[in-house]
Amino acid sequence: MFPAVAVHRTITPGYVVVYPNRDKAASHTTKAVVVMLLLVSVVLMLIVTIGGWSKLEGMKAVNFVWCLVYVLIAFYVGRRWTRGLLPIAAALAILLLLAGLVAGTGITGTSWFDRNNAGFGAPQTLFGGKGLGPDLLGLITLLLVPVQAVLIFFSMMGFAQAWNVELEVPAEEARRRGQLPPAAPPARPAPA
Repeated sequence: MFPAVAVHRTITPGYVVVYPNRDKAASHTTKAVVVMLLLVSVVLMLIVTIGGWSKLEGMKAVNFVWCLVYVLIAFYVGRRWTRGLLPIAAALAILLLLAGLVAGTGITGTSWFDRNNAGFGAPQTLFGGKGLGPDLLGLITLLLVPVQAVLIFFSMMGFAQAWNVELEVPAEEARRRGQLPPAAPPARPAPA
């Protein structure tokens, strides 16, 4: 039903696979900025989620899942140069940017800043103690908006840098580029 898929990559003997676009300073900087922005977003989301727990409307579990997804994306982008997750990070950032605008400005109802008026109770934390003030929660919610805008920009910039491009070069050229070829696998004894 499915065509045979190669179990391993076939490389010409004496050659090594290198990723030339990953060596560029711009690629390293973009990757570091994307990872940092993802982690800053997680911290801001957790502050709002935990500090305003009692006043959140139904998105509590989604906030934790969103944080987990951002941490996983940061890991795969930061450690494994996974370029394919960058558009997903940008798409999630667009959704979070919109949610931050709505929650921070009160476009569709009450914002965090409106909760300073009479008749609104103070938020409580996830752990039952006194939560953060409404003004601080509103400020942190609005801080998510520019962070997500910058994350969208750098995610798409990283996607355009083509981190996945591979070249098969002679081992000597790989050494000149500063990429040591992997050690040769141990020889297998011939079957009897």
